[in-house]
Amino acid sequence: MLGGLAAGLAHPPFGLLPGLLGYGLFMRAVETTGPRPLRSSFFRGWLAGLGYFAISVWWITEAFLVDAAAHGWMAPFALLFMAGGLSLFWGVAGLLYRVADVRGPWRVLVFAGIVALAEWTRGHVFTGFPWNLPGETWRAGGPVSQASALIGPYGLTWVTVAAAAAFALAFDRGGRAARILPPALAAAVLLALAGFGAWRLQGAPPVSDGAPLIRIVQANIDQKDKWRPENLDAIIDTYVSLSRTPAGASPQIVVWPEGALPAVIDDLLAPGSPYAARLASAVEPGQSLLLGANRADYAPDGGVDYFNSLIALRRTAVGLQVTGVYDKHRLVPFGEFLPFGELATSLGIRSLVHMPEDFTAGPEPGPMRARGMPPVQPLICYEALFPRFAENAAVRAGLRPRWLLNVSNDAWFGATSGPWQHLNIASYRAIENGLPMVRSTPTGVSAVIDAYGRAPAERRLGLGAVGVIDARLPPAISATPYNFIGETAFAMMLLLSLAIVGFRHLGRR
Repeated sequence: MLGGLAAGLAHPPFGLLPGLLGYGLFMRAVETTGPRPLRSSFFRGWLAGLGYFAISVWWITEAFLVDAAAHGWMAPFALLFMAGGLSLFWGVAGLLYRVADVRGPWRVLVFAGIVALAEWTRGHVFTGFPWNLPGETWRAGGPVSQASALIGPYGLTWVTVAAAAAFALAFDRGGRAARILPPALAAAVLLALAGFGAWRLQGAPPVSDGAPLIRIVQANIDQKDKWRPENLDAIIDTYVSLSRTPAGASPQIVVWPEGALPAVIDDLLAPGSPYAARLASAVEPGQSLLLGANRADYAPDGGVDYFNSLIALRRTAVGLQVTGVYDKHRLVPFGEFLPFGELATSLGIRSLVHMPEDFTAGPEPGPMRARGMPPVQPLICYEALFPRFAENAAVRAGLRPRWLLNVSNDAWFGATSGPWQHLNIASYRAIENGLPMVRSTPTGVSAVIDAYGRAPAERRLGLGAVGVIDARLPPAISATPYNFIGETAFAMMLLLSLAIVGFRHLGRR
């Protein structure tokens, strides 16, 4: 468990990189199991995972305390279910590593392959939850994180775990050379990655003065207050006022975060609605407003489908015109929909969404092409966790977007490590795709991120801040190797780990 806790603390915002040595502690703990090695290996792997995921996802309890009367009782069970359930992947990894039974220095590559495969599985089974992959331990925008443009986060997970575990070999029995060489090689690999990243960052193109000027609005409206009906007018006034903040240049695009307004957007923009003109006043003619909103699709039979959407609006002489709609495709289990809905409902469990019913998943995603702005790939909250989500959408549409837009309601996380972790994870999507990202949240952290994952302080609003970010859209760069080869490099790493297992067992025979 100590090894898992240490590895979890290596992630931002803690950034205690010596904690990476926890992977070596995890490996050694599995190697020293007692008279029931298989059961013990699984349990020790599960304990390592429990420490890691308790650090990584403890913020989940905050979401259940937003409406404590209805959901507060679920908070401790949610953390136990989430951390304990995710730890099962590491338990299986511990078991498989014990079954592989590879000895000598090559075993670190086997251990890395098994852990990386467990993390890939975690990111894909059911709906997938690739939060805080070991490869995303490195601060996005830093030198080592640039390797994600080559091998992706799963490949970087394999490299990170292998290099970290190699330092545990310094405590093996044997000659000095056998104990010193593996850690030395691991340090050399990490230095090589850092050198590549530093070289890549030197080639970053400057931001053009002719690039679109974008304004991100962060109103800092607490999730506990947002859904009170009496607050709707004040919330709209706050967003409109911030959107009209005087500046030296007028922004072409104004961005509001996911679920900015506590109402269905169709009702707010309906003819005769008193809110339509107020929303239109947020932008000038010719400006575009991108806002995260709840959308309703009314069927002829009286049924209603609700969507978590990004709406593109353009101000014209007569008001706001809808120029694009993107419906969230990957929904958050228990947050936006209930798996096994009827069974969960019978147990008294309901999703956290503030709507009459669960959200409906949108169609297969693709870039949004709206008048007055370059093509953009929206990533609504949870969708920013998934590697290759934007690339797959671009391939389906036959169009590479000019930028990524991540609107997220991180107010659910409160003032915890969650929003900072989400910023770091989302920034990896910019690195992998070679595309800048605009990130808008209601309470922080909002940022303009360049194609290398960097979001300097002047292009960032932290937790609890009220204000706007005005920034030119950073340039896109050429498609990255990861765009072209996908997980091919990661698959070759897994094959190498498997080949070592095969050769070692064949050698014994």
